[in-house]
Amino acid sequence: MANGVTTQTLTEVVADHLRRLIHLGEVGPGDRLPAERELAEQLGIARLSLREALKTLQNDGYVEVRRGARGGTYVTELEVPVARWRARMRTESGEFDDIIDFRIGLETETARLAAARRTPEDLAALRATIDDLTVAHDRTAFRLTDSRFHAALARAARSSRLGAAVETTRAELFNTHDLLPFIDPVQESVDDHQAVFRAVEAGDVDAAAAAMRDHIEHTRTQLRAIVFATDPLPTEPAS
Repeated sequence: MANGVTTQTLTEVVADHLRRLIHLGEVGPGDRLPAERELAEQLGIARLSLREALKTLQNDGYVEVRRGARGGTYVTELEVPVARWRARMRTESGEFDDIIDFRIGLETETARLAAARRTPEDLAALRATIDDLTVAHDRTAFRLTDSRFHAALARAARSSRLGAAVETTRAELFNTHDLLPFIDPVQESVDDHQAVFRAVEAGDVDAAAAAMRDHIEHTRTQLRAIVFATDPLPTEPAS
């Protein structure tokens, strides 16, 4: 009995970890996950636990298994998970704004601390993500670089707990830039990241916090348009 509970808990932990990577854009639609043996070694778990976690993700519409010469486990286009996420945000009153408000509290303080504690190495890492954002050629590249900017900012803040909380809260919102027109809102996001970076580089803690607040409020507007749009949600396939 105890072994069964332990196995289930580990399976859920692994599934949640992989789901979080997808939500944050670390891996995106069409990406192939590492081979089973390699991924199990990376995560430090048995292959059986990994298989069970991947089965959970497959049932939830996050991954699909392809056969043949180019076979393997691939991230789907995420229509079903995004539809479920939108439906939950619509039906659970206040949750959407609650998450955004919590992000503002976490990330404005992260930006403030980063401006006070950043090192030359931190600034170089942040500058590199800004450069990558400005030349991101598609949604997948943008999503990945966007996540790396926020992770680099958390490292500059020198608070591992705050950084973990930021990552968890960002994952709760799902990284839905794939549903946005790629040119207009993305450019706004690039401008916001540049404003945060300039304030952090200048060591201006108040300006850094204000720039981050503006950025997340813009994110609130963009995501609200996605979540509460009048268009119907995608239809989930029969299970």
